[in-house]
Amino acid sequence: MNSIDPIEVEARLERLTEACRAAGLRMTHQRMEIFREVAQTGEHPDADTIFKRVRERLPMVSHDTVYRTLASLEEMGLVSRVDPICGRARYDANRDEHHHFICRECGSISDLYLNDEPVLPAGIENLGEVVSLHVQVRGVCLNCKKTNQGA
Repeated sequence: MNSIDPIEVEARLERLTEACRAAGLRMTHQRMEIFREVAQTGEHPDADTIFKRVRERLPMVSHDTVYRTLASLEEMGLVSRVDPICGRARYDANRDEHHHFICRECGSISDLYLNDEPVLPAGIENLGEVVSLHVQVRGVCLNCKKTNQGA
């Protein structure tokens, strides 16, 4: 598992506590554990993976609770949803400005930091107001490349 520094995980959990307080939501154990699953990894898990991992600790958690909690976490800006073209939506608790590299072979998603933010084309304002920009770079990750070369 692509682990995040424990200090960063604690900072993310503190943001959850503050966001719940601001939204008037109770800090439930289920909400905390569902968020912790996303916050402690850089692997961008999907809802089913989160469900299975949380269920190991909280056997009574339901799929519905996981989906509703992820939706509310996204609404509060604590997680973002990464939608690969093929496959299930994945979740990311990294709030830094970043983009994603998606392996077309295994589906792994890695954070990608660009030195310069992409430039929007002239005339984009004629299409509407841009509220966010996210780049998804698709390719073959090093693990898959090694596996394919060795085959």
